[in-house]
Amino acid sequence: MDFTDAQLQRYARHIILPEVGGVGQERLLKSRVLVVGAGGLGSPLLLYLAAAGIGTLGVIDYDRVDLTNLQRQVLHGTGDLGRLKVESAADAIARVNPEVRVEPHAEKLTHANALELISRYDIVADGTDSFDARYLLNDACHFARRTLISAALLRFDGQLSTFKSWAGPPNPCYRCLFREKPEPGLVPSCSEAGILGSLAGTMGTLQATELMKELLGIGRSLSGRLLLYDGLEGTFRMLNLPRDPDCPLCGDHPTLTVADLHG
Repeated sequence: MDFTDAQLQRYARHIILPEVGGVGQERLLKSRVLVVGAGGLGSPLLLYLAAAGIGTLGVIDYDRVDLTNLQRQVLHGTGDLGRLKVESAADAIARVNPEVRVEPHAEKLTHANALELISRYDIVADGTDSFDARYLLNDACHFARRTLISAALLRFDGQLSTFKSWAGPPNPCYRCLFREKPEPGLVPSCSEAGILGSLAGTMGTLQATELMKELLGIGRSLSGRLLLYDGLEGTFRMLNLPRDPDCPLCGDHPTLTVADLHG
């Protein structure tokens, strides 16, 4: 494609990277990314993806901006209280890069809409804070053959991995890490246990980096590895995450089907 003068200036620091270049920047400009959740993780993730020139950003979130969000959800400001998060997110993205097309989905991700919605995009980022949504995303991305960049937060700790079990062995899915959802109440939510606000910025920014690596086909994927961050200790740990041959979704003899996805 022919870049405009403004695009050449805006993306100059990308274009001079040999690993990106003009070809890579063109790929980003033509990419379609779905971010599920416009909260703590989605905030830095969406801002950096917009700054990078991702052509189309789909944002799904049915929630409205609350005062308790503002400690970590930097997409939104005090003036956005009560607004739908997808509307506030679209405004923030436009301030960063008005060339980016935003597709807001002010709805909840459900078994009824997940597969169809995910199939419209090239890659998916999980910015949710519920296990129901996390497992639904994992299963839907597997059947839709879409790569999932997933992060999670609690208190001072974060974790991050890339799941692309659709590509076959040795790539695991989220169920290879945690087979089933934990019992209700076993793992506290951020509203119950708390979270250091800047931790969302740390993990959401790492998430953006991994997503762009996947789109560009550069570097080493986090597929098959789990990154753990301890904010209090200031340490990162990398664990191997092997595919589980007995996984009900991506194992050698899967028992979950598309019909299960639809409930």
